[in-house]
Amino acid sequence: MRGKRVTFPGMAVPALLLAPQLAITIVFFVWPAFQSLRSALFRQDAFGLGEEFVGLDNFTRLFGDPAYATAFGLTLVFALATTVLCMALALLFAALADSVVKGATIYKSLLTWPYAVAPAIAGVLWWFLFNPTIGLFARGLNALGIEWNHYLNGGQALTLVIIASAWKQVAYSFLFFLAGLQTIPKSLLEAASLDGAGSFTRFRVIVLPLLMPTTFFLAVTNLVYAFCDTFGVIHATTAGGPGTATTTLIYKIYQDGFEALDLGSSAAQSVVLMALVGTLTLIQFRYIERNIHY
Repeated sequence: MRGKRVTFPGMAVPALLLAPQLAITIVFFVWPAFQSLRSALFRQDAFGLGEEFVGLDNFTRLFGDPAYATAFGLTLVFALATTVLCMALALLFAALADSVVKGATIYKSLLTWPYAVAPAIAGVLWWFLFNPTIGLFARGLNALGIEWNHYLNGGQALTLVIIASAWKQVAYSFLFFLAGLQTIPKSLLEAASLDGAGSFTRFRVIVLPLLMPTTFFLAVTNLVYAFCDTFGVIHATTAGGPGTATTTLIYKIYQDGFEALDLGSSAAQSVVLMALVGTLTLIQFRYIERNIHY
């Protein structure tokens, strides 16, 4: 027996049901984006009491600034490293958790806890672990002959924020990878095992291709996270230093807008970042998704 299709006479009820989500989207996404685009065309005084229309002058000054070019390149490296590290660890943990028979629920619950930690708290946690004076990991590295001091070493500072940012997002990716692994028919793996395929071969030939839709989705979301949602981790861990070693695009927006009070430049940077993330997402869907089979 076919189910009865529900229809609404008119647009009143559908509009009423959509109104809350549309209101949230307009207030928290569309309106701020419009305000950023408008502010990028003006130069405001430090107190926000007056403004002057300058057209594209903010963008011209921005692209001619060597510090912005440095932050741009640094952000690309940071985003790529964070995404790769996060997804690699999440896939490893998901594969291990999926193979556990006893106590699987406990392991899965423990691995999802980091996602509930606020970015600033995650940054403070890793700051303590790698603190040159009292940090447990820093002392371990010093015992191995590696002198750790991210206050002075820019490469170490960048490594620290990459680790902290990836750790914060591992739990999110872990949940999706684990769900994807649990949808793979066990009969396929058992048949491959009977044919003589080893664990690595089964994982490479069967598991990875079937996980590609999940991997593609996580690649997009983790890149967006690395570009736009890592301010709290960086601010709590290194505050963009030493120098500009960890000043990514999202952190430079904060520095220019809230510390230097250059609101026009800050708004222009936010527009460029939004366009960059949108372009990367579009490229992923346009050229990568076509090779993924759902």
